[in-house]
Amino acid sequence: MACAAARSPAEQDRFICIYPAYLNNKKTIAEGRRIPISKAVENPTATEIQDVCSAVGLNVFLEKNKMYSREWNRDVQYRGRVRVQLKQEDGSLCLVQFPSQYILSLTSCSQ
Repeated sequence: MACAAARSPAEQDRFICIYPAYLNNKKTIAEGRRIPISKAVENPTATEIQDVCSAVGLNVFLEKNKMYSREWNRDVQYRGRVRVQLKQEDGSLCLVQFPSQYILSLTSCSQ
């Protein structure tokens, strides 16, 4: 097995994950929200996150059957995660305005 440093950032399993709970203003930080309430939105879905990321030009794909580990509600509405490519094969950023997952999350909510 190759070490993580030798693997390409462009491989899909190296894309960052964004779960709807990260952006949900109904969640507490303990429940998984990762951004300020003032920037969060009410009950986002993985499909909506995918649409916003695609609209700004990021390479994304949706994993519909994945669940956030802190999510106690197993309804279909709360399922899914979005995988987003932030770095290219050579390690440079895909889009310079999104250097980190945190910045991308804030931008996704403001769209």
